[in-house]
Parts: sequence; structure tokens; C-alpha cells
Amino acid sequence: MSYRTLAQRVAATAERLGPVRRLVLLAGANRPDALVVHLAALASGHPVLLVPGDSDSTIDALTAAYDPDVVARADRRGVWSLDERRRGSAHTLHPDLALLLSTSGSTGSPKLVRLSHENVQANAESIATYLGISDTDRAATTLPPHYCYGLSVIHSHLVRGAGLILTDRSVSDPAFWEEFRTARGTSLAGVPYTFDLLDRVGFARMDLPHLLRVTQAGGRLAPERVARYAELGRRSGWELFVMYGQTEATARMAYLPPHLAAKRPEAVGVPIPGGSFRLAPAEGNGHGPETGELVYSGPNVMLGYAETPADLALGRTVRELHTGDLARRAPDGLYEIVGRRSRFAKILGLRIDPQRVETLLEEHGVTAYCSGDGDALAVAAVGSGEDEAQLRRLVAEGCGLPARAVRVRALAELPRLATGKPDYEAVRRLTRPVPEERPFPAGNVRDLRGLRALYAEILDRPAATVTEDSTFVGLGGDSLCYVEMSLRLEEALGVLPTDWHTRPIRELRSLATPGREADSPVGPDRSPRPPQRPRSLETGIALRAIGIVLIVGSHIPVFSLQGSAHVLIGVAGFNFARFHLTAAAHRERLRHLWRSIARIAVPSVVWITGAVVLTGLYDPANALLLNSLLDQGTERHEWHYWFVEALVYFLLVLGVLMAVPLLDRLERRHAFGVPLTLVAIGLIGRYDLLELAPARFHLGPAVVFWLFALGWAAARATSVRQRALLTATLALTTPGLFGDQPLRTALVVTGLSLLIWVPTLPSLGPLNRVAGVLASSSLYIYLTHFQVYPLLRDDFPVLALFASLAIGIGYATLATRVVRRLSRKWLGRGLQTQGSGLRLRIPNSTRK
Repeated sequence: MSYRTLAQRVAATAERLGPVRRLVLLAGANRPDALVVHLAALASGHPVLLVPGDSDSTIDALTAAYDPDVVARADRRGVWSLDERRRGSAHTLHPDLALLLSTSGSTGSPKLVRLSHENVQANAESIATYLGISDTDRAATTLPPHYCYGLSVIHSHLVRGAGLILTDRSVSDPAFWEEFRTARGTSLAGVPYTFDLLDRVGFARMDLPHLLRVTQAGGRLAPERVARYAELGRRSGWELFVMYGQTEATARMAYLPPHLAAKRPEAVGVPIPGGSFRLAPAEGNGHGPETGELVYSGPNVMLGYAETPADLALGRTVRELHTGDLARRAPDGLYEIVGRRSRFAKILGLRIDPQRVETLLEEHGVTAYCSGDGDALAVAAVGSGEDEAQLRRLVAEGCGLPARAVRVRALAELPRLATGKPDYEAVRRLTRPVPEERPFPAGNVRDLRGLRALYAEILDRPAATVTEDSTFVGLGGDSLCYVEMSLRLEEALGVLPTDWHTRPIRELRSLATPGREADSPVGPDRSPRPPQRPRSLETGIALRAIGIVLIVGSHIPVFSLQGSAHVLIGVAGFNFARFHLTAAAHRERLRHLWRSIARIAVPSVVWITGAVVLTGLYDPANALLLNSLLDQGTERHEWHYWFVEALVYFLLVLGVLMAVPLLDRLERRHAFGVPLTLVAIGLIGRYDLLELAPARFHLGPAVVFWLFALGWAAARATSVRQRALLTATLALTTPGLFGDQPLRTALVVTGLSLLIWVPTLPSLGPLNRVAGVLASSSLYIYLTHFQVYPLLRDDFPVLALFASLAIGIGYATLATRVVRRLSRKWLGRGLQTQGSGLRLRIPNSTRK
């Protein structure tokens, strides 16, 4: 739409609104109809009460509270209408009044911010100036227009004659990025939650040739993320603007110049053009004498608040804005926010700063929202229910409060308003004691409650911590429980998408195939069931199940088909990428990885130690998983556990490397490039260019690492070209690994090619269940079968195969339960230790 066409539509709507000023309630939406009404009302002097268009309850509440003269909204069919409730106005409207915005999201609170025409114009001009917006820019509407930040994006671009990409799609929707590229988008705006979504969708790897700037406001973005995005922008050709503002200032008060974002990511920056700051004394704030309440002055400061229709007649009641934020001015002239004065809570006589608690928890790898609630501190944190007791102690010790005064609720996702800001009212509500809930029904897993119960059961999570927004990966799921979960879901819901493990439960519920809840051809009412979708089995699961059977059968031997262990090395790399290199925060990634290493290493060391002691066949180095490093010669039995050693070595080294924030950021930016580089490095070991290979060449960790890296790269490959490159590498470099064994080479190439190219294989329900048990127990079958099959192989080789599988499955069940308990105890001690450190960081002044 051209500006000429827009102006014509605005003029027509303004004419319909008429010359008599009326209060217009506008259900905001990122669509042309809503924008036209908004601009028409502003242009002809009608005050606009802008409310969220997707919240009927808020529209109804504010309609009842303010009795608007005109209501502009879309009906249930999406048809836009102007409901003119009266020809004149029921209100006395101050001549300066232009816009009414809420500061409380979608709560329907009658407290509104009164903004003038000067406020709106001045703030739009100021933002356009420091962002350098020109008429060639095109901004996407990534935020709702009833939110002051989203509205400021619209105003600041229109005031420069720039373009708007009106869309209500989320940045997590692939279609959004198609729109953005097609329209040659130059500007992207987001709140902290938006950046969480950008991490999840691989924003760092996107090709956005026209992007010029990314802006961030709406809450504090962690300094390390600011620095990371600033560096990403520098390399990609766009600038990051971190901004600070409030609705009471029509949106913006400060911004951090892009060239300082990487150096000073903790600062909010300098006042916007036309504005100024001063620090008002704030005694007893606990942050030092150089700190005060940040007070802002400028032409964008609101007229004042409105709480009833009578307030619409008021003129200016506010001259400067007391932000409620505690700040200091650094020697370089940049302002830094250190706390929130208005959020201070007095609990049991102690003055607590919830924002400071959030910051300190963040330093310990815990993302949380905190709020005072009477005589208790309410804390909602990302995590699992098993962490709640430790987190409560951590916070209590840090704040000097008794544990009974701290209420903690661990959640998969923190509560946010529609704008993406923290929902502190929900934090207080969610943490309040509730009557003990009955467990979820175990029967029908096709509804949300049943799905949540299934997740809680398989992932061993308290039921209360599993919400409809939880994901398998977000709840700490890994390859050891992935198999059972995927098969149970596939059985209940039908064919699953390949990315089901990253999708929230509510999305999976919508995939349910009618008639899946039983194998009977008729439903409960005896009517025929709809036809069921054919079953399928993920290729990775199939390879693990088939591979372990081939390994055990070839060792007995019932048959001779070798090479499956090398295929499983590639599958391990594939799963490493899927379950450990997620979009989670850096600390959460590491925590998840070390837990998985423990779940592999501990049962392995226990079993192998028993084998060393009881059989006398193995050197003690095997019990410590050191045989590959010490090279115990060519004896076959000494190399029985090379696979376990290699897997643990790979994960340990990668865990250490990923602990370096720079390397973690590098992997996130180059998800395919990093493992491809590791494949190249691994080929040095594959051809033993450094002469580090052991006597049994093809079993050395350095020799087979390239297969692990190739599986990792396969999980990250997103195009035919990338998959073809991996397949060619596999086909060219596998020959010669096993000497003159073409069948073994062919098996490895075939198995890993399937992993690269074929996400799922056709299957049957009973076959899926068998494959699931074998795949989830494959590591433990590998561990135990060396001590089982020798007892039976001479007389009953087939029985030796089945006995080896059965014993391994039994050990898997036992080991999983024991390791889970041990990891919980270890985590608890770690959090208690962290609590002591946290307590030392709290200044004494907060304990008065």
C-alpha cells in the first residue's frame, strides 16, 4: 500500500468519525484496518484508547470502565467494524489528549497513561533520529501495537516515510521470515523473550541481506546476550540498539549506541535526543551513595494517569517522570540500572530487592522472576520440581530470609504478558500454596492432562512442573529416554514430526489422529473408528535397535555382520546435537550435558569394575575407562569397551570446550559449520597423520571421532547440498578403515547414509515397541553382553543372543533408576554450595 492510498483511507475514516471529538476504543492489531483507524483518530483529534485486540475480556473490561463513544474492532469472522455508540461524546476530553495506553498488559486494569499529541510526535521524531531511519527502511511489526514499544516502531517509521511490514506472525514461524525476506525488511524489534525465540529458530544462521538494525527493549537482556548479538550484528552487517523506556515516556528514554553494545552491554546508555536524566536521592537502597532513583525529563513525558473517565478532562499533572528504577551514572557517561525501587518488598522486616535476587540467580545459571507477596518472596524459576528445595535454600540464604518465607515454583516456561514482559502477578499466583492435586489420569494420553502425565512419568518430573508449554528438551530429556517417549507419543497421537522433541505439548495435542487411543477397530460407542495412519520409526531409533542386535549376534557369533558399533558412534553424534546443543542458556546446556555423561559413565564403570574383579580378563585400566589411552595391546577382550570409552571421551572433551562462552556462541552461530570443521579435524585421526592410533587401529577414539562429528553435522544439515557433502565425505573416507572388509565398510556407509537422508522408516506397532526397548537399552546391552554370551554360546548360540539382550535390558532399568537418584543428590549439594557463595554477594545494608 502506498502512502497516497493510506492517506485516502485515513481521510475517509476520519470523515466518518466526524468533527466532534469522541473517545475511540481501538482493538489493536497489526493489520491495515486497525492502523487506518488509529491514524484517522489521531489526525482528526479523537483520543484513542488502544487495547489488545486478541483479548475479549480486556476489551469488555475497558469498555465498561470508560464507556467509549466508538468501538473499532474485528468481529469473530474477522470483519472490521466501527460501532458508533453515540454521535457525540459522553466525556469531557482535554484538548491535548491523544492516546491512552495501559501499562499492565492484558489485565484490563482501568489505570491508563494519558499521552498528548506532542508526546507521540516528539518520541517518534527522537527515535527516528537516533536509529537513523530513512524512507528506504522497512520494519516488521514483531510486537503488538497496543504495547508502547510496538506502537513506537510504527510511529517512528511512518514519521520518516518508511515502510511497514504489517504481520501478526511470530518470529518462530518460518512464514514470518519468508515475508521479511520478500519485503526486504531492514528493522527487527524484540523484547527479551523475542531473543529466546530467535535463538531457537537459528537466527544467527539466517541470510537476511537487507537487515540494518535490530532493536531491543521491554526488559533487561542479559549482558552476555547483548554482547553476543552485538558481535553477530557486526559480522552480519547490522547494528544492535539496546533501548530503555516506559509507557509513561511514550516508549523511549535512553538507548545504548551500537558501537558500545559489545563493550558496555550492562548499560542502558544515554538519554534520547531531547531528553535528560537526573538521579534523585533514594536513601537505604543498598546500592551505594552514587546510586539514586532515575528521573527523566523531556517532551515525551506523559500528561499523567487516568483511572476513571473523569480523568480524561485533566491536563498535565506530571512534569518529570520518576521511573522507580535505581541507577548510577558511570564515569563514561552511560547510565546503568541497578535495581527497581518500586519493586522493593518488606518481608519479615527485611527490605528485599526482587530484581537483585533475579540477577544473582542468573549469575548461578538460573533464570527466574521474583516478586514480593505479603510476608513471602515469590520466585518462579526455569527448572524441574526436583530443584525447588535447593533453589529455596539458595534464595533464603542469599537474602537472609528463613526458608518458610520463600516460595519457589519451577516451571518449563516463565509467565509473560502478551508483550513478552514478566507477568509478576502470575508469579505470585503460581507460587501460592494450593490444595494438593491428584495425579493426572493415566488413561487417555490424547488430551493435555494425559500428555502432561506421560511427560511427567517418563521424564520423572513432578506433575506440577509439566505445563502445556513444556517441551521434551526443555524438561531435560535426552537420548536415553527419547526412545520410549517418542514411541509412546507415536502410539497415542499418530505419526510425529521430526522436531517433536522441541515442540510444546499443546502443539503435539493438535496432531492427534482420531481413533488412536486403542487398537480396536471400533470406538467406545461401537461405531467404526476412522482409518489410522501407518506407523513409522525414527531412523536413529531403528539403527540403535538393529545395531545392538548385530553387535551381540556377531560377537557370539550367530552371524557375522560387523560395523554396527561404528554406525552407533555416528548416531551418538546425531543425538548429541539434538539433545545437548539446544537453544537453552549456556549454563543449562552444560548442566544437561554433565548429567548425561554421568548417566553413561557411572553404570559403565560399575559394571566394568565388576568384570575386572570377577573375571580376571581385563586390566584395571578398563574399569577407569583408560584402556584406549594406555593402549593395552591387541588382545581382543581388552578392547571390549572401546565404544564406551570413545563416547565418554568425546562428551567430556566437548563438555569442557562448550564451557567456554566464546565456543558456545560460535556453535550457535555456525550450527553446521562447526561440526563440519570437526569432521575435517577428525579425518586427521582417521588417517593417523599424527601417529596416535592404538594397536587395534579402527577402535581408537581419535580414529573414529570423525564419525561422531559427521553424525552431529547430519543433525544440523538443512539442505540437499549439505547432506550430499556429508554423504560424499562418508563414502570417500570410510573405505580402508577396516582393512579388507568390504561388507563392514558397506554396512557403515549404508547405515549413516540412512541417518543423513531418511528421517523415518515405515514400521508396525509391535515392531516399534520391540525396537524401543532395544534402542533405549542398547548401551547397557553392550556393557553386559560380554559376560553373558560366553556362558551359552557353545551349546545354545541363539539363546545366548536373547539372554544377552534380556540381561542388558534388566541392567538398563536398574541403572537408570540408581543414576537418577545419584544425580539428584549431587545436584542438591552443588546448589547448596552455590547458596553459600550467593549469600556472600549480598551487601550487609540489605539485611538491616
